[in-house]
Amino acid sequence: MKFQLRVSLILIFAAIPALAQETTQKTPRTITIDDFFQIRDVSQPEISPDGQWIAYAVRTRMLKEDKNEQRLWMISTHGGDAIPLTAEGVSSGHARWSPDGKYISFLSARDGGKSQVWLLDRRGGEAVRLTDTVQGVDDFEWSPDSTRLVLILRDPKPEDLEAAKNKEKPAPATPPKPKTPPPVVIDRLQFKRDTVGYLDRRRTHLYVFNVAAKTATQITSGDFDDNEPAWSPDGKSLAFSSNRTPDADANYKTHIWVVAADNTDKGAHPAQVTPDPGPDSAPVWSPDGKWIAYVTELDPHLFYYNTRHLAVVPSTGGSANVLTRAFDRSIHRPRFSNDSKYIYFTAEDDGTQNLCRIPAGGGEITRPIGGRRVIGSYSLGKDDSVAVQITTIDRPEEIFYLANGSKEPTRLTKTNDALFAQLRLAQADYVHFKSKDGTAVTGYLYKPLDYAPGKKVPALLNPHGGPVGQYSASFYHLAQLYAANGYAVLLPNPRGSSGYGQKFCAAIYADWGNKDYHDDVAMVDYAVAEGIADPDKLGVGGWSYGGISTDFIIAQTQRFKAAVSGAGVALIASFYGHDHYQRDYDIELGHPWDNKEVWDRISPFYRVA
Repeated sequence: MKFQLRVSLILIFAAIPALAQETTQKTPRTITIDDFFQIRDVSQPEISPDGQWIAYAVRTRMLKEDKNEQRLWMISTHGGDAIPLTAEGVSSGHARWSPDGKYISFLSARDGGKSQVWLLDRRGGEAVRLTDTVQGVDDFEWSPDSTRLVLILRDPKPEDLEAAKNKEKPAPATPPKPKTPPPVVIDRLQFKRDTVGYLDRRRTHLYVFNVAAKTATQITSGDFDDNEPAWSPDGKSLAFSSNRTPDADANYKTHIWVVAADNTDKGAHPAQVTPDPGPDSAPVWSPDGKWIAYVTELDPHLFYYNTRHLAVVPSTGGSANVLTRAFDRSIHRPRFSNDSKYIYFTAEDDGTQNLCRIPAGGGEITRPIGGRRVIGSYSLGKDDSVAVQITTIDRPEEIFYLANGSKEPTRLTKTNDALFAQLRLAQADYVHFKSKDGTAVTGYLYKPLDYAPGKKVPALLNPHGGPVGQYSASFYHLAQLYAANGYAVLLPNPRGSSGYGQKFCAAIYADWGNKDYHDDVAMVDYAVAEGIADPDKLGVGGWSYGGISTDFIIAQTQRFKAAVSGAGVALIASFYGHDHYQRDYDIELGHPWDNKEVWDRISPFYRVA
């Protein structure tokens, strides 16, 4: 009896740690900084020609290695487990199915080489390298008949050509002394670009690559950058975007051009199909070959303050029809329906980004995927089903599938489910308030975890960058991290933001730190009036234009106890000729020596009291 009781007690006490561990595992916890490196970025959905599979990319942040790694995966449109297509240890992206469905192609830089096109045979086997260009491949697209690719290649560096010439020679017994790098020669107004560095005269051009023969033929040339190639349905022509003006570094006059895919003069005489003024971008052909849809802007002086409209033009050139003029929201990624009767696109609108559709001749805009969420990249199937990347306030991007005729998309991937099952997340509300002059403004307000109504808490104002852009209904780790540590988080969309029409966006043109300042602090006033923000415990901080906004804010009010200005600037003229925005400065502000008053007015440095 005593023995049985002793055994029972032992079993009970032995079970307690396991029970406690199980309970601990099931109890959600607050989000941490380390969780940022556990979140996987899911993107680039591409639906297969037979409509049965979706290829997509997953990016992993590797903290110890200080790098990102991206792999390609595939999942059935009917659901089930995801299948890895590429291995760990090397990054791959830009997956594209061959139109005949036999291959999955992608870009990858492997074995110490440059980025090339690789092929995976759907019948099985390892990926094989298809291209071997000396300078690497920037981008590519399949021809409709699956026999060719169009490649975007940048003119090679002399050292690239030298390396290619010596590729087959045996390595010398004694390694040669490293050569002294040549000096950087600056002879362009646009002399550098973020993520690229200093720019020279090497340009990007289009090449047609024969898959069977593995030969490439250059089909555009000149002192211009050619991008965004799109094949005509018959495979005879290519549309692309290019600024071919003599002073391309000083303007945004990019247009859509068409060139024969089999030309032998390196595209010496391309045809401009979109009218002035532009800029124009993102060309896509209608399946019947009659039209090209593209993104256009209507006022060249407003450049990125412009609303980006959807337009169509005959594929042979002619008058353009701007379809979204009355809609007045910036659109992205136009795609024709398979019967050429409709055009799909994504649109920034009121703190969201929805998938929209409009008749190709104009008319009512509908939203196949609407609501308070953000649609990223997407792909149309042959029956107009949609593979789409979606994020919401409480979830990072995953891949969804909208079958033709369905009203709601179905989530297919579960990339971040295991992590988010462990987390408790803060509530975020989309709020409306009035600025000093009565202008209606909106933003996202995160309350701390376990917030008790009526309790005043420390609050952090986080102005966004741009200035053109918007806080949207997407997952934002930093806001959740602040909220998990007891802060209310204020994410305003002040004047200058996209998603609210051109007048709202262009309201701060050459007038930074004025209307947007009042809109930003109006959200603080709103949070204080609602009894959420403690007026004695306010902080502010942002990055890029968010850093500039922070400088404007702390130069005009002393209500904030702490501020962080990241990648901002207080004296704007000090950046002229040093950063990569001189084209924008010249258009919006003029030269600093000609318009000193304007430059001084938009510099937080001169607002310090």
